[in-house]
Amino acid sequence: MAARTRYVHILDSIDPSTETDAMAGDDTSRTPAPVQGAQVVSRIARLLRIVGQEPRGLPLARIVRESGLTRPTVHRMLSSLLGEGLLDHDPVAGTWRFGPEIFVMGAVAAQSYPIEDLARPSLHRLAEETGESAFLSIRRGAETVCLLREEGSFPIRSFVLHEGVRFPLGVASAGLAILAYLASDEVDRLLVQDDAFRERWGEQHSPAAIRQHLERTRATGYAVNPELILEGSWGMGAAIFDQAGRPTWALSLTGIEPRFRAGRQPYLGQLLLDEAHKITQKLQHTR
Repeated sequence: MAARTRYVHILDSIDPSTETDAMAGDDTSRTPAPVQGAQVVSRIARLLRIVGQEPRGLPLARIVRESGLTRPTVHRMLSSLLGEGLLDHDPVAGTWRFGPEIFVMGAVAAQSYPIEDLARPSLHRLAEETGESAFLSIRRGAETVCLLREEGSFPIRSFVLHEGVRFPLGVASAGLAILAYLASDEVDRLLVQDDAFRERWGEQHSPAAIRQHLERTRATGYAVNPELILEGSWGMGAAIFDQAGRPTWALSLTGIEPRFRAGRQPYLGQLLLDEAHKITQKLQHTR
């Protein structure tokens, strides 16, 4: 019960105010003019997120399908990103992947986000203690993105999760662990699903089904994904909280069903909670 209690966080009841800078005499009631080129920036960001799902690269057809843009538009933008060094193209395999400029930007940005260095020891301990694959994921809007992994010693593994892969909040164990500790009104907004979501993720990820998993997560402190994404592939996760008490990251373990049966879940869950709590505590003392 102690592990569960320390994961209860206090939500700020006051929404932060939005300040608007306006020159004297301006009519602030007018609808702001659209930012020039904003649509292009949004499309480029979408393409980069899609390409980043697979470190080995993605074919043009899949990028087109997932982006919802036309093939000529996607190819033109990918070619521009290639010219800037943000993407690489393998002409033999016909795949696109992150380029050297992304690596440079990531290396510089990593200095401002200490979470990876703080989490690596925990991932190592989890993988070594359990034999399963351990992961660190971060919340990005309505999704989780896998950042790090540490392979365990058990020879049979699940390959559903890897660096760069994205899942909607509430789909994988990391997303369930994070979603369980968000404010109820935010959960309601995130569980509004369209036809494309239902077709992609199935009835096992309906709002009602997800809410049942959230209730169990709040009761135990850790989330369990009982082969909801891929038959035979199980996962468990625990949330990591930032300095403001928001669930921003999650640790998770994945593996095959016999390794995650009911008798072993409390043991795995407690390990996840302990390591997530250690990282949360370190973050409280990190600028």
